[in-house]
Amino acid sequence: FILSPTSLTEFPAYWCEHPDEFAAISSGKTPEERAKLVLRWFILTLKCQYATRNEKMGSEKKPLNPILGETFYGSWPDSNGRGKTDLIVEQVSHHPPITAYYINNEKAGVSLEGHSGQKTSFSAPSIVVKQVGHAIITVKLEDGNAEEYLITLPRLKIDGILYGKPYIELTEVSYIVGSNGTSATIDYKGKGWLSGKAHSYKATLTNGSSTISQVEGQWTGLAKDSKGDLNFDAQMPKEEVNVKPIEEQQLPESRLVWKEVAEGIRNGNYDKAGKAKSQIENDQRAKRKDEAAESKKHELKHFNQIASDESYAKLIKQVSSTLPPTEEGYKLKRDN
Repeated sequence: FILSPTSLTEFPAYWCEHPDEFAAISSGKTPEERAKLVLRWFILTLKCQYATRNEKMGSEKKPLNPILGETFYGSWPDSNGRGKTDLIVEQVSHHPPITAYYINNEKAGVSLEGHSGQKTSFSAPSIVVKQVGHAIITVKLEDGNAEEYLITLPRLKIDGILYGKPYIELTEVSYIVGSNGTSATIDYKGKGWLSGKAHSYKATLTNGSSTISQVEGQWTGLAKDSKGDLNFDAQMPKEEVNVKPIEEQQLPESRLVWKEVAEGIRNGNYDKAGKAKSQIENDQRAKRKDEAAESKKHELKHFNQIASDESYAKLIKQVSSTLPPTEEGYKLKRDN
């Protein structure tokens, strides 16, 4: 059975399964140090984001497609003085599916805000997933100013389908662009038919014309910096997000929405899972039909949609890329 018991609204939690690394970004004393800490944190998130399901379930599974307005809340506790980190997620669009998220560590002065969606196509023998969206890290500095880092999203390729063991490989290029003049280019090179190691990449971090770090390795394992000291191992332990018990949740919180479906999948009762999933989808279609008849538009709970993200437009100019010069964004409603 190829369905996962987890909704896509839970996926933004993968950004922060190394909460110490996330909080540590603001500890850098110079723009170069902070840019290195951002790159280190980002590379460490890749294993969490793209290899976790294989480790837990044996192969990549199709996540549950969230309903419009579905929410997910979580946190990582204050430990060793790093500060508490909070997560807010909302499904802001169903067609196309778009998930908005906000992660914040108030004490550390580090936040991440972004959105993501997927456009899928088939290129035998793989499934190609173009990730739509971006994320912005904001770092509050000791002098009262703030730095921003634009993070673009890599393209995914799901291989191993013919063998019944799907797994994700990252392809092409993604960028981390700092408002302090630093930029990182991450070039992903997966395992080919005849050569290469799975999950390989090369990341080059620069400040103007100077190269700060040049990191190579596998995003599931060791990273070595030929230009500096950015050496680490992605196999380090991670912390999963804390979520309140399902008995304390209210609709449309994700785990409550999909409770019956998830139970059916986990227990191998696929008839139960299928019926529960169909009921949710039918209810949603009826709700959208009623809204259309009344000329009502779904209102977002936590985020405001903006036609053009100013931070994206400003920072994307610093890198040579084929990415669009402007992109929409979703900003947290500050009165929540």
